[in-house]
Amino acid sequence: MRPYAGPPAADGFTIEDERITESSGLAASRAHPGVYWTHNDSDDGPYVYAVDGRTGRTVATITLTGVAPRDVEAVSVGPDGDVHVGDIGDNFGGRWPEVWIYRFPEPEELTDRAVEVTRHTVRYADGPRDAESLAVHPGTGRVYIVSKDEDGGALYAGPEELSASGVNTFTRVAAVDVWATDAAFSPDGTRLAVRGYFDGRMYAWRDGKPRELGRLTVPMQRQGESLTFTPDGRTLLYGTEGARGAVQPREPTGDQLPESVRREEAERSRDGEGGPADDRAGDPAGDAAGEEGQGNTTVLVLALASVAVLFLALRRAARRRG
Repeated sequence: MRPYAGPPAADGFTIEDERITESSGLAASRAHPGVYWTHNDSDDGPYVYAVDGRTGRTVATITLTGVAPRDVEAVSVGPDGDVHVGDIGDNFGGRWPEVWIYRFPEPEELTDRAVEVTRHTVRYADGPRDAESLAVHPGTGRVYIVSKDEDGGALYAGPEELSASGVNTFTRVAAVDVWATDAAFSPDGTRLAVRGYFDGRMYAWRDGKPRELGRLTVPMQRQGESLTFTPDGRTLLYGTEGARGAVQPREPTGDQLPESVRREEAERSRDGEGGPADDRAGDPAGDAAGEEGQGNTTVLVLALASVAVLFLALRRAARRRG
């Protein structure tokens, strides 16, 4: 067993493995605190990597046997400890009538190994579409997919339990106003975060339905692809494609925090512990400075986003010609 450093501080990390140049999904391990599962985009093969969240080094490479992935775009760990790998990408926007989810239990020991997977065939009730976002609810185990569209996608729910023998039909639940590249549930299941290249949304989750809470603070990255919560639910980690891809943290605040975290914060306040947020409370000068800083940041983000949109459009066109 290859040693790893243990639970990470919520300050992000850099993926050091030179094989991982198109990290497209990210998921916190349930069995191994401090480890994150990731994978490359298309053209890599049937591999999933366990990465140490402190050092950024790969501690295990899992080879999925019996499948030939086409366009792997997402990974999520369910409440039963099974890793769900979403072979759900379609750069042609609906060429393929069905896509797949591969599932395997998290190994007890982190060593390089080959594993047999359960393969689930997926179709959408309203026809084929591109998608890069898959999230398994940590309470019910139900699998959700967010379609990818430049003008905004939609959230699709799978059946209560995925079938390994028949077709699993995913049905539309709600619109999602994001050019979505990944999604993740909070560990307590009360929040759903969806990211795109340049922005994202946080949703409150209740009875299988989302309610939008507002925009996420998404870092500017080379090609922002992945998203996961840290196991304590206090931080979102954002990943990007590219060699030595940086996984960057952002902390939700206010009602975007998962309910379990909000309860913890309320208990701390009652006990008189306070927190970082207290330092700026009631400080008009600090608020004004913050608003000015946000305005300047917005201008910079929009300028960089325009360049990035052009780059991505050219990249997509190149892929289609290929």
